[in-house]
Amino acid sequence: MSFLFGSRSSKTFKPKKNIPEGSHQYELLKHAEATLGSGNLRQAVMLPEGEDLNEWIAVNTVDFFNQINMLYGTITEFCTEASCAVMSAGPRYEYHWADGTNIKKPIKCSAPKYIDYLMTWVQDQLDDETLFPSKIGVPFPKNFMSVAKTILKRLFRVYAHIYHQHFDSVMQLQEEAHLNTSFKHFIFFVQEFNLIDRRELAPLQELIEKLGSKDR
Repeated sequence: MSFLFGSRSSKTFKPKKNIPEGSHQYELLKHAEATLGSGNLRQAVMLPEGEDLNEWIAVNTVDFFNQINMLYGTITEFCTEASCAVMSAGPRYEYHWADGTNIKKPIKCSAPKYIDYLMTWVQDQLDDETLFPSKIGVPFPKNFMSVAKTILKRLFRVYAHIYHQHFDSVMQLQEEAHLNTSFKHFIFFVQEFNLIDRRELAPLQELIEKLGSKDR
């Protein structure tokens, strides 16, 4: 199922993954939101005392998916087959899509097509109760961490594309503070738990260093 909602110009995406109210994961999400409000992002990403690491990573992965969904939704009209014929993050980095199931051999495609594939694939993982159990007492699978790492690695590519190819549009829309805060939260989180290989972060390395230095 495609994750885009309505026409590309609607600027909104269908809200993709709601964590059920009253569940423990919902309480964790509320905790994350409250600590984010303190302004200390390094502290906000730390595993809360007594909590399960897999569950904390699951809740935050869902949250980052929803954030990126919204951020990309604001600039879809600028990210077209014509303007972004390849999925890139600057002239040195180009991404080809494969999911290992439906598309086994990486294919070159436009950025909007790639991001549609990517977000639809992520949603399928988040909706899979065997991978992301929402019921209390249902254990996470042994391969959960590797799946979460792949999801986050791919979500990073959407941030990288927005920064490299669409930052002018983000500034015109006065969304840069929102984008920067979201990305900073994302980067501090993946750094805290070593979830994305440093080489994968290379397209935004300078920005990552700048965001980190402000917090030292």
